[in-house]
Amino acid sequence: MNTLKPTKSQESSNAIERMYTAMRHLFNRGFYKPMGVSGETLRESLLLLRPEIYGSIADQNIELDGLLYVIERLPEGIEECQFINLTSDEGYKDSHFKPIIPEKRRRNCYRIDKNQMNIEITRGRSDIYDVLTHLTFLFIESHKIKNNILIDEEGVTIREWMHLEDVVINNKKLSDNEREVLITHLANILGRTFIEVKNITNSFSTKENPNKFFSCIFWMGKLALNETLHNKKRTIVFSSSLRERIGHHIYGEKWAHRIKEVLDKNNLLKRPIHIISANMHSVMNSIYAPIFLTKEAEQNKGIALFELLSNKENIALQKRVKEQASKKGLIYVKDTSGTNINVQIIDTAKIDFEASEYSLSSKLTDDKKPIIIVMDYAFGEQAFETLDELLKPYVSNQAVSHHLNVESVSIMGKAGILQGGKGDIMIPSAHIFEGTADNYPFTNELKKEDLEGFGLNVYEGSMVTVLGTSLQNKDLLEFFHKSTWRAIGLEMEGAHYQKAIQSASKIRGNISENVKVRYAYYASDNPLETGSTLASGGLGTTGVKPTYAITQKILEQIFKSE
Repeated sequence: MNTLKPTKSQESSNAIERMYTAMRHLFNRGFYKPMGVSGETLRESLLLLRPEIYGSIADQNIELDGLLYVIERLPEGIEECQFINLTSDEGYKDSHFKPIIPEKRRRNCYRIDKNQMNIEITRGRSDIYDVLTHLTFLFIESHKIKNNILIDEEGVTIREWMHLEDVVINNKKLSDNEREVLITHLANILGRTFIEVKNITNSFSTKENPNKFFSCIFWMGKLALNETLHNKKRTIVFSSSLRERIGHHIYGEKWAHRIKEVLDKNNLLKRPIHIISANMHSVMNSIYAPIFLTKEAEQNKGIALFELLSNKENIALQKRVKEQASKKGLIYVKDTSGTNINVQIIDTAKIDFEASEYSLSSKLTDDKKPIIIVMDYAFGEQAFETLDELLKPYVSNQAVSHHLNVESVSIMGKAGILQGGKGDIMIPSAHIFEGTADNYPFTNELKKEDLEGFGLNVYEGSMVTVLGTSLQNKDLLEFFHKSTWRAIGLEMEGAHYQKAIQSASKIRGNISENVKVRYAYYASDNPLETGSTLASGGLGTTGVKPTYAITQKILEQIFKSE
């Protein structure tokens, strides 16, 4: 009798589903031990899934690029902590604890003592999934290190480990020769070549801490030894406040109300509003840089001007644009709600369009000229929370309700591409929600032909909104790409934004049903290509051209519609 075996993509999909079910269960339980029985489902599912971003997680050798990716997104020193507490915003910013912000994730973390790290979760469930997935990877790798250094059950370790311990504990300064001796020992411990370890050591090193990689490996192995030899299990705790608040839009509501207060204070509430989810520089630079940097604009035509501004050596130019823009309609709203989403409000009535690359109809009176709200990137489910709250009517102190005149919502972001390479552009026609039967087709005002004149590859089709970028593997992504879904890419916020727009326009009537929607993404990685995943490094200057090409087309359409 023939039995139907699940395909690799089905196995991967099941593994992701088990992981999220387990994470929700552990969250409701309130605590768990990642390397104990309670964390077993997470570990087994992650090892079965073998996400591309975590490389050789299922092998005996230590995964180096994946480790760097994870460490850059977790608070510095977390590898030293036995206890990790996930909390809501519980007032630590008003304490003596100094906030630790990971290099590549906007979240506030606090080192409570030598054994405990607190991580504030204010960006929704996606933030919890992200942290737990990275920690599971980190702990799996730490036990690989332990297995490679332990000689017997009495705790005797190999001499290479003792050498590493001496350097880290005594914070020794190393000569070039001593450094290479230690790298040689580490290569033996990690099961990697000398040159691989040398390269990753350089990638970890900072001016303040050139031995960061050595310290990271030592503490990962040390805590794994403590778990095995002394039963000092690492523990993750979810605070009761976090469990009560998650999913209730507490931070999104505060964030949106403050933006509307600023609009009200500046008499902008009744003006036509265009919302753009993007970074904090491209819209501002696209509008204002040609106006205030006339000399530089003359010497650097088109996108070359923005490449100049993106150079870290030209901070003075960036500062000049920002300062001058603030006198001509740009209002910067720094986040105080905990969402970590800053906002720019641009009053186009105060812009001198004669010197600009854009134009508005001369028939428009100032009270009819558009307002542009630029919101920084949201994270996963947070996209629904923030946009849903922003699109709700504003209730003033006098209890008067004001519906916002939202004419368009534009989403620009980075995404993984399933055909093509880094820097290419994707124009979605629908978003497919991973793990559900939900899909969100929509009319995209941006078309493939709009972006084809910039010398970039442009792809059009459906895109997958994934539950977390760190859980994707080739089998599942190839299914989405090669099946009748014909997905061109993956990202984390598209369906969440679309759910908020459809809810506000078609169900609640908070905004017009005729609201225009624009989506465009540029490729930050290709998870189907070995060496092109997110763990392989950032875009660098490759991202400047697609970022400004998309921004330019969004602004052209906004101003043309007015």
